[in-house]
Amino acid sequence: MSFEWNNGLPFLPGYTFRDVKKSAFHRPQTLTCRNGYTLPQHPSVGIGQDPLLSQQLVQQEISEVSFEEPDMTYGPSEQAVYEEYVPVYVALDKKVLCFYAYFMEDILFSPEEENRIRYVIIYYYLEDDSMCIIEPLVENSGIPQGKRITRQRLPKNEHGEHYHWKDLNLGFDLEVYGVKYHITHCDAFTKEFMEKEGILLNDPEPMPEDLYSKSHRTKLASHDSNITPSNFEKMHRFLTMDRKVLRFFGLWEHSDPQLRNVSTVVIFFYLMDDTVEIREVHKKNSGRDPFPVMMRRQKIPKKLKSETFPSCVMEVSTEDVEEYFAPKDFQLGQTIKILGHHFFLNDCDDFTKQYYQKNYPDRNLELPKKVEVIEKKKEIPPYNGFGSLEDSIQNCYSLNPKPPRVNVLKMFENDKTVLRYLARLDSPHPEDEGRLFILSYFLSDDMISIFEKPVKNSGVIGGKFMIKTRVPKPGSSVENPEFYSPADLAIGATVEVFSHRFVLIDVDHYVLKYLESISSQIPGPTLDSLRQKLGVEMTKNLPAQENGEEKE
Repeated sequence: MSFEWNNGLPFLPGYTFRDVKKSAFHRPQTLTCRNGYTLPQHPSVGIGQDPLLSQQLVQQEISEVSFEEPDMTYGPSEQAVYEEYVPVYVALDKKVLCFYAYFMEDILFSPEEENRIRYVIIYYYLEDDSMCIIEPLVENSGIPQGKRITRQRLPKNEHGEHYHWKDLNLGFDLEVYGVKYHITHCDAFTKEFMEKEGILLNDPEPMPEDLYSKSHRTKLASHDSNITPSNFEKMHRFLTMDRKVLRFFGLWEHSDPQLRNVSTVVIFFYLMDDTVEIREVHKKNSGRDPFPVMMRRQKIPKKLKSETFPSCVMEVSTEDVEEYFAPKDFQLGQTIKILGHHFFLNDCDDFTKQYYQKNYPDRNLELPKKVEVIEKKKEIPPYNGFGSLEDSIQNCYSLNPKPPRVNVLKMFENDKTVLRYLARLDSPHPEDEGRLFILSYFLSDDMISIFEKPVKNSGVIGGKFMIKTRVPKPGSSVENPEFYSPADLAIGATVEVFSHRFVLIDVDHYVLKYLESISSQIPGPTLDSLRQKLGVEMTKNLPAQENGEEKE
């Protein structure tokens, strides 16, 4: 349809004309694809390649200005002017009524207060009649504050009605979810809007003051500590004393009787803020806590203001402390008490010495006498009888016990070298009479084994009586036992083996031959007893003629 053909004619049947020559009626393309995304674009032509309506209007205005055509007989049509329709959600967008209120909260089980007044702000959104209640944050109040009720339509009663801005006024109580909020005043926009809508607002009320908060502020104002100190001195110390630390080496004297040894510690005194830190010096396999920090970095009170200050407190405030530890309180060669622990200071580093020479020239940094620190030897628990003494004592030396050291050369030289003795059991019981045993002494590891010889019709089962074991002498201590050796095994000697007494009555020929080879290590009476015993037996085994000649 051409726009210029029906200019000035009413839009009625018979007054519109159609171009019969026009054959293209397709719409122009308004979408393009770029980098895989579809993008819109403004059309350059209208339907059927006709000029756009905006272009036609521009052309029409130009033609009207250029050529003044006379109006038709009936003159121009008068068009009615309508007001632009604006929806309510557009007209009332971002228009919010603000009311200030408070509610009273009951405090249970508190001797200082019965109730507490908490202040809130009520926002009413005119676009959808929703409301939200916000409680302003109070610093260090300890109460969860902020948004109490999220934005929503608040129920008015049980009939499904909701609160409207017409229900709100100053001095009214707004009861929401069991909490009664008393409205005291509002802002200027709310007052102007309510009066414009024909609602007369009541006189504003003053906001009541919380008695507990008032008393708390009074207490803080009465204390001198509430006055903020100057930061100049603190900043000056930080800039001049940062990374400057006094280091003392000392000994920690344990007060616990179970910890009888002395621990080595390092005491750090930070000059920047007069804090103290104590660390232990651990040795390998000491069995102590792997974390060396004995006391974290903190200010240590030297003297408290009150003598009746409780010994167990969560935190000591500056009001309760009369004096803190300072560099003047540390003296070499003296014992200092820190938090109930006694530390003996025996040395310091070079920086500490220079600091004291500059700031305390009268302080003597040399020890009064040469202090030699000798750590007390760790006490070994008594032997409990399980396993050998050498194996059990390794548990006291390290966390992962190692096998005890052995004389490898002695083991190879005396491998399979055994001294055998014949012994009888010295027992007060008559049924043990006649029991014979073979006592074997192994030279490779100084152990003794006992084997009982079977006797026919004795009623005693022979066999192994004791496996290879090191046998201590009677009367020797458990911590330093003394074991039997070949020098103690003489004919007629009594060997006490774990409360059993054995008397040696005979010996092997190899024993005498071996002991004579090491005669410098064997006492003479032991060798004489063996020679006498073996000599008597050899005489009995000689031929009869020789025996007779000897008798003559």
